[in-house]
Formats: sequence, C-alpha cells, structure tokens
Amino acid sequence: MFLFRKRPEMPSAADALPGRPTPIPTAEHHFVNGHALKGPYPDGIEAIVLALGCFWGAERKFWQLPEGVHVTAVGYAGGYTPNPTYEEVCSGLTGHTEVVLVAFDPAVLPLESVLKTFFESHDPTQGMRQGNDVGTQYRSGIYTNGAAQAETAEAVRAAYAAALRERGFPDITTEIKPLDHLYFAEAYHQQYLAKNPAGYCGLGGTGVTCPIGTGVAA
Repeated sequence: MFLFRKRPEMPSAADALPGRPTPIPTAEHHFVNGHALKGPYPDGIEAIVLALGCFWGAERKFWQLPEGVHVTAVGYAGGYTPNPTYEEVCSGLTGHTEVVLVAFDPAVLPLESVLKTFFESHDPTQGMRQGNDVGTQYRSGIYTNGAAQAETAEAVRAAYAAALRERGFPDITTEIKPLDHLYFAEAYHQQYLAKNPAGYCGLGGTGVTCPIGTGVAA
C-alpha cells in the first residue's frame, strides 16, 4: 500500500520532496451525492479541512451526517510539497497530513457540531499516529478558513481537552492552523468506502463525549 518508509518526524521545508507545478487528476463529482467536489458551492456554504487519521474512514464520518453537509472530499494539507501524490505523502517527506474537506451549511449544521464529530471520531492525543497507522500523515489537525473558524476550533479543542483530562487521557495534539492550501487526492481515494464498503477503516474514538455542539458523531 505504501511505496516509501514512513517517518514519524516532520521534515523541514528544505528536506521536503519537490512535488510538481500542476495538480494531480482527481474526481469531479462526489460519488454519493453528485455535487461538484471543488465547487463552486452554493451561497452560504462554508468549508473547513480536518485531519483525523486515514482519510478513507474519516471522510465517511462526515458524508453520513444526517443533514447540513453539502460535499466532502479527501486530500493533503499542512505540509510543504506542492501537488503531492499519495505515495509521496505516505513517505513522510512532504509534511502533509491526510485530510477531509467538509463543505457545510452552518445554518443547518453549526461548525461546533462538525468539530464535535471530528473530535469524537478519532483519538486526538496520539501525535503522529492514529491507532495502528503510524506516520506524520496521520496526525490530527484543523485547518481553518478565517478568524471565526479558528476561534471556534480553539474553543472546542479546549473543551474536549478538559473532558479528556477528566478521564485520564494525555494532552490533545491536534494542530490548528490557517489553511494554506488543500491538494485534492487522487480520484480513487474520493469517497473510497462508498465505492468499497468492505475497505479499510482504522479510526477509533476515545469514547469521551465532546461537550460542545449539537451534532452526533457518525
């Protein structure tokens, strides 16, 4: 599945793979609902980019929410290499993590609820891994669009950190950064578990409820 050796440390910008100037091919439409992956999205739709382990299972957590999600897509963010391939990201030499784009209607599904699903769907205390999946590409992260999203993300992270500490968990390692660039993953990764229902999903939550938001984790 991986062509390169995983590395648990982030590379420097100088050591990162060079990538390429043009995007890699991806799907045009969501396999489940037919919406355009890259937009344009309807008025009022917001987007946030989330990293919570292997993106196959992570994406499904959000497209299965009962209402409010316009489209989801998987890709790479948080690193250095422009237009990376899956194999390059899995080498640990791009700095990227596997991410899910969630485009949602905040009038129906508040951002707090999106983040509740995010935190409850994985263990955000594990650093450069998620379960048996080890590598920088599996780290937990929230990549925001604008100051309001960042403020909400910080508040939800703090609330969940407190809830986890009460249950004996270590500190949250989820990084929160402004989204620099989202590189869409290859077409076969998009909505992978809808196309391959018996496919791999290594996600597992902590069992601790996130005390903010009204959404319910899938």
